[in-house]
Order: sequence, then structure tokens, then C-alpha cells
Amino acid sequence: MIERAHVLICSGSNCVSRGAKTLSAEFEEHLARLEIRDEIKLVNTGCVGLCEQGPFVIVYPEGVFYAQVKAKDIKTICEEHLYKGRIVEKLVFDETLTASKDIIAFDEIKFYSKQTRIALRNCGLINPDDIEEYIAKDGYRGLGKALLEMTPLEVIEEMMASGLRGRGGGGFPTGLKWKFAYNNENDQKYVICNADEGDPGAFMDRALLEGDPHSILEGLMIAGYAIGANKGFVYVRIEYPSAIEKLKIAISQSKELGLLGKNIFGSGFDFDIEIRLGAGAFVCGEETALIASIEGGRGMSRNKPPFPAIKGLWGKPTIINNVETLANIPAIIYGGAKEFAKIGTEKSKGTKVFSLGGNIMNAGLVEVPMGTTLREVIYDIGGGIPKNKALKAVQTGGPSGGAIPESLLDLKIEYETLIEVGSMMGSGGMVVIDEDSCLVDICRFYLEFTVEESCGKCTPCREGTKKMYEMLEIISSGEGTLEDIDRLEALAKTVKSSSLCGLGQAAPNPILSMLEHFRPEFESHVVEKVCPGGVCKALIHFEVTDDCIGCRKCAINCPVDCITGAVKEKHEIDTSACIKCGICKNVCPVDAIISI
Repeated sequence: MIERAHVLICSGSNCVSRGAKTLSAEFEEHLARLEIRDEIKLVNTGCVGLCEQGPFVIVYPEGVFYAQVKAKDIKTICEEHLYKGRIVEKLVFDETLTASKDIIAFDEIKFYSKQTRIALRNCGLINPDDIEEYIAKDGYRGLGKALLEMTPLEVIEEMMASGLRGRGGGGFPTGLKWKFAYNNENDQKYVICNADEGDPGAFMDRALLEGDPHSILEGLMIAGYAIGANKGFVYVRIEYPSAIEKLKIAISQSKELGLLGKNIFGSGFDFDIEIRLGAGAFVCGEETALIASIEGGRGMSRNKPPFPAIKGLWGKPTIINNVETLANIPAIIYGGAKEFAKIGTEKSKGTKVFSLGGNIMNAGLVEVPMGTTLREVIYDIGGGIPKNKALKAVQTGGPSGGAIPESLLDLKIEYETLIEVGSMMGSGGMVVIDEDSCLVDICRFYLEFTVEESCGKCTPCREGTKKMYEMLEIISSGEGTLEDIDRLEALAKTVKSSSLCGLGQAAPNPILSMLEHFRPEFESHVVEKVCPGGVCKALIHFEVTDDCIGCRKCAINCPVDCITGAVKEKHEIDTSACIKCGICKNVCPVDAIISI
């Protein structure tokens, strides 16, 4: 039976956290009540991308894009739209409905119009639990082409021609990495998918695993064929239970159809995939630490060379690619390297997926061509800063990256250009920082993270990151000196140049980039004893302005009862009792509480 309508329900982690899990059951109940259940196909998809407006329901064939849908709204959608054919305008995402009540396809709105979705091509459009839907979107055609029409070396040459570079942060040419392993003859080789996404605020890999797991499996198999490996591993952190479940289903379905296992496509190529769970250690995103973890040891880095392509898992040649890298591979092999290489810039080909977060209107998952400017991502796609606040900086690369000032927003997103200004591409975290943020405090946050995540093997990282964090604590408290800032910078350079692995080498990047572009903000903390962002507790106090409307929300929510004032009268804060938690400022509906 062919259904007259398809209802796509975003089931990405963000929408699930907002109640999307209950939507399917509500649809089942109301469609059955209206006796039209057999006419409607319900599809739980992966992340749509525009996370700030979720949960989403998309109804085809009209392409109506319902946003911020709650369980109580499903009854109305079923009765009005699916039963009577009348669009529920009050639930439609406003940008998809014109003044004349015409529907604009959701992928044509401003958020998506400047995106080019290659890695994310299927996310939000297919049911990740149904291999037939993946196949209907040209799934496994890249694998079939590689196995039946190309030699392993031709696959590698095609990857080199595409210009694809590793999307996990290092940016090493993927085809060249494969060629190293291909040339290293051995009785056993391995390929590994690095799904140990650990950057604070990063969720690209999770969204891909949850929304399109077969693309990662297909990419892993193509990589295995190219280098001569018959065994692959997906190393995924245990904090991703939904992604793990999707992978298990995808592996099982692939085996049932003969797309994974023995003699795939009758080509004589055998390949098997295992899932290995990581405990969530950030350092295990580094290749050699990841290998140690799979082998059953503690996740600690080792010296390189030898590189994993020469001596990796259990001493055998091993290729490690991250989730986004692997998701691109089937599209490159099936569509051709030339088509992929047309996108991007001379040195950075294709697209890049970013998790756009922080002080931004449209937080979510975006995929843009390399060469897109930071300004386009933040303002054209992200919608700018809430409440028209000024942008102070944008942090790319997470705790391993750096802060880029507003003056450099027209910088093109490329591997080399980001490094030149003290940041890096990283795995794809992009955090927008507004005028009310403190860069010293953000530095302290990132260093606290790296101190916790350091494996402790090498002294520069183990001791250096801890010392840098302690120095930032002193500066943020207002007890530091200009000499402390100089010492912090010198120590950061030492840690960067002498640490064993990428974690320690990149940990000082936030400090060094912020000192390069925002040194006066650090100096304000130690000279004027002022936090320009109004964040560092030791250097601020809260005041109520004349804009106060006397709603008493601040007083009601104050945990120490230090706010007084009658209803509809200006309130006052007892600064001697205030613990500077900031709750009053956050709950004030008219922004009448300021930090000074």
C-alpha cells in the first residue's frame, strides 16, 4: 500500500530531550482514532539541524515544517492537517509560510539556503533504522562501484583526487593516509571509525551516527577494501546510547542483506565490523590512545612515528578516520571525486559540518562549503546574536582551538586560515561568544576540562595544564599581576611545544589566541580589578536599574533572600549577603539587573 502522506518526526538527541519521544505514540493514537492510520507513514528521522526550534514534524507531500511541536499539538495536526487537509498555521515555522499562505520547502529557508549537505545528506530525511530507505537514497552504491568497478589503488587515487582531508581536526589528506597503509604489506590490516566525540558542545558525530549510520558503515567498508583490511571497528563513547543502538541495528541489517560479511557483492571481498565502547575519555580521540583502549589498555598516547598506518592496532597497519570523514566517502566514490572537489577552496575541498552553539539565535547543526566566511555562518545561517548583543569572539575547535575576534569575521573557513589566526578547524565545534561573556572565564573553563582529561603520561601536559588553570584562577579573582599574564603566556608556549600528543599540544591554544587578540581583557582583571564581561564573581556585584518593574521574580528566585522591594516598586540587592549566583539577572524579564 502506498501511503498518501509521510510524517517525519525528528528524533535527534536534542529533540528527544525536548519531548520528541512521545510524539510518535500520540500520532499512533490519534490516527487510529480517526481511522486513517494505514494512510499515513510515520518516520522517526535523525537530526534536522535547526535544533533551537525543535522538536520538528515535517509532513509530506506538502513539505509543511512544524516547529516546537508538543505532545498536545499532535491531536490538532492529525485532525486538521492529516484528516481535513488544512495546515495548522499557528504551528508552522514562520519562515516557511509566506504572507499569501504559500509553503516554502524547509530546506529553502535562510538557515539551510547557504548550506551544502554531503555528510548530512540523509539526516532528517530517512529512517535510520530502515536500510531500505538508505538504499533508496543511493546507499551502498559507492561500495558496489568500488568493489565491482575499481581496484583498491584506483579507490585511493579517487580519494586523493577529491582532496578530502580528515574532518577529525588534523586535516591530513585522507587518500594519502590510505596509501601509506596500502603500501605497507601485511597479513592483517584494520580500519577504525573514531566516534569518540569529546569536545564540549560538539554533537556532529552523534547526529550522523543517529541519523545515517549506514553511511559510516559504507565508508568504513570502502576504506577497508582500499587498504586491504577485512576487519573494522567503530570506537564510540558509551555516553551515546542512541547512536550505539542505531549502529547495532545497521550492522545487523547489512549482514542480513549480504552487504556486510563474506563475499560482498560477489566480489570476493570479506569484511566484518565490531563496535567497541569507550569510557568517555577525551584523550582517546587521539589515534594512539584510541588504539590502546581498543586493545584493552589504558587510553594513553605513545610516541609517533611509527604512525598507525605502519604499526597500529595490535602492531598491524591501521587507518583511523572520524565519523564525518567516513560519511563523505560513499558520496565521493559514487558521485566522483571531481564533483566533490568542485566544492570548497584550493586547499580545503568539500564541506564541513559544525555544531553551532553559544550566544546564537539558531543553534544547531550546519554543513557549509569550505571557504564560507565566519560572518555568513553566524549571521546568515545562525541568525545573529540574541537581543542584538555585540559579538565578541567565536571559538572554533573546542578546547583545542582558539578565539577569533569580530574584526576577523570575514575570514574564510579553511584549515590553514584558521591556524594562521591562532585557532583550528577541530572536529567542528563553533561557539559564539557575545559581549556579556568573559574570555578569561572561558579560558579557565577549557583548561579545567583539559586538566580533567589529560591522561597524565607526559609531564608538560600533566603539570602544565594544571598550572595554567591555577594561574587563570588567580587572574580571574583579581589577585594576579601583569607578570602573571606574561608567565601564563610563556608556560602555554612551553606546554604546546613539549607535550606528547595532540591534547597537550593544543590545550594552550585558547590561552594563546585570547592573549593575542584580547590581552586588554586579561589586563583589566589584574590592573583595574574589573571583569569587562561581568562574569568573574570576585570582581563584580549586581545592581537593579530604574527599568525594574517590581515583578518580584528576582526576589522569589534568590537562594539567599538578599533582594527586597514591594510589588511594582524598584527592588534592591543587599550586596553584603549576595552570593553572586546570577539567578536574579537570568530571570529578570526586563533586563533590569546588571553586573558591574
